[in-house]
Amino acid sequence: MTNDAANAVSSVRPPQHGIPRTRRERDRLAETAADYVRARGLVGPLSIEELQTHSLAVLEQARLDGQYRDFAAILVNNAVWRDTVAGIPYEKRLLLLPKCLRDPRECPASFDELGLLCEHCGRCPNGQYKQQAEELGYAVLIAEGSPVVMSLIEAGKIEAVVGVSCMSVLERVFPYMEGGAVPGVAIPLLYDGCVMTSVDSDWVWDAIYLTADEPVRRLDLDGLRRQVDEWFTREALAQLLPETGQAESVALDWMAAAGKRWRPFLAACAYRALVEGDGERLDEGLRRAAVAVECFHKASLIHDDIEDGDEVRYGDKTLHARYGVPIALNVGDLLLGEGYRLLAQIDAPAAVKEQLFAVAAAGHRDLCVGQGRELAWMAGPGVLTVESVLEIFEKKTAPAFEVALRFGAILAGTDDAVARVLAEYSRALGVAYQIRDDIEDYYGWGDGEGLDVMRPSVLMAMAHGLADMRQRAILEKTWGDGADGPATQEDIQAVLAQMRIDRPALNLMESYKSRAIGALAGLRNSNLKSLLRRVISKIFGDFELMGCCDDHPTGHDRGGRAG
Repeated sequence: MTNDAANAVSSVRPPQHGIPRTRRERDRLAETAADYVRARGLVGPLSIEELQTHSLAVLEQARLDGQYRDFAAILVNNAVWRDTVAGIPYEKRLLLLPKCLRDPRECPASFDELGLLCEHCGRCPNGQYKQQAEELGYAVLIAEGSPVVMSLIEAGKIEAVVGVSCMSVLERVFPYMEGGAVPGVAIPLLYDGCVMTSVDSDWVWDAIYLTADEPVRRLDLDGLRRQVDEWFTREALAQLLPETGQAESVALDWMAAAGKRWRPFLAACAYRALVEGDGERLDEGLRRAAVAVECFHKASLIHDDIEDGDEVRYGDKTLHARYGVPIALNVGDLLLGEGYRLLAQIDAPAAVKEQLFAVAAAGHRDLCVGQGRELAWMAGPGVLTVESVLEIFEKKTAPAFEVALRFGAILAGTDDAVARVLAEYSRALGVAYQIRDDIEDYYGWGDGEGLDVMRPSVLMAMAHGLADMRQRAILEKTWGDGADGPATQEDIQAVLAQMRIDRPALNLMESYKSRAIGALAGLRNSNLKSLLRRVISKIFGDFELMGCCDDHPTGHDRGGRAG
């Protein structure tokens, strides 16, 4: 089928509700969206809330009805990513085509686990799109939402997607593309139905041939993570942290012990996204700052474990359980000193060092204030509101994220506007992270034996606020000795399970994740915005699989932890 023939099909059947009826209207709307994005300097990824706001503004400028909001949102998103996609080499792009452009009664193609195996018979435009794209270097799949798509992206083989699909599938795909900050251009089919639909073919060809003089590359988070992990082998740490006695030896072992190392990773992310030039090189000053961040964090864990009486960390004995409280306290204090010493050794102007010290000191103070509030409650436990628990979470967890991100940004030479965004992002991310830990303890996924009800817990606070009189009485026995003794762990777990308290807790976690994403709207650096959006997905494991609009779940579908 020729391009003209493919477009002719479009005129046989009018577009569905929600899509402008004429090609002229669709072209005009696309031009308005592109002008709007340029005028406002918008950068991706845009959240669904941002897209909804911008799409309505574009429709108002184009003097078109609000019924086209979803279509306009796709065009705004395309305009935001167009230059980025154009700069990504063809061999790093995926062309995703729909099986529903073909007539299934005449199509000779068969299917495998990846999708439709096109025979290039000429009966639908897919053969032409596929052949031309593959000659350019694209990977091509004819199957919307194929499970292999996200795996290709996560493996680094694909850095951008050009997708042709119906509106309903594009709407379902968007959260995954946005969550992974995947640059993409989407061409909506003119109507749904999965059989003999049609598309504005010129838009497809335009997207396929997008190119730019200067190639760009999607920053490799997994590669960056590996580089950061290399800084925390015992051998690498010994280059920065002197070992002359037992205290230093214990500190080195503790620093090299297992851990997620999100904080040094975040410092490296911020720096890499903001520094122009050689994207593969990580500055030695950044290495010292990242190790300093981890020194502060590992010191806080030692002190927390002592204060909370914890005996297990990383599946092994805590430091004080192994060596005693005096040695553990000393090692924690030593790591704090080492962190500040590493900052002082960074080869940077005095003003930069001053910023680093100010951020570190403020973060250190906030963390201690949060821990102090928790310890005060533990000395006389009782009912806490959700708001009180979240305030403790914000003080205890958010400062470490902010310090890490600010370190990377300061070394990259950013301004106060970026600092404000990073502070807001860190507060929301830190709370979401702490709620996630609370939920994992409830599910039994943490280091302990379940939810520790003798610490401030958002699940316990929520449960108390939602409980009936009988459930509330059981919960309140947790923090005091009643006539028949305190409630048992089994009693508490039973009440929480009856209330299905994990559900509102998951919703609350999602709301704070959304706040973190919303904070990124204030960034005008696409690299940093994309990286920080992807970090949220990476921390919370957001990627899932999806199929076409007429697919049904199979045993191959992957479930996962919520969030």
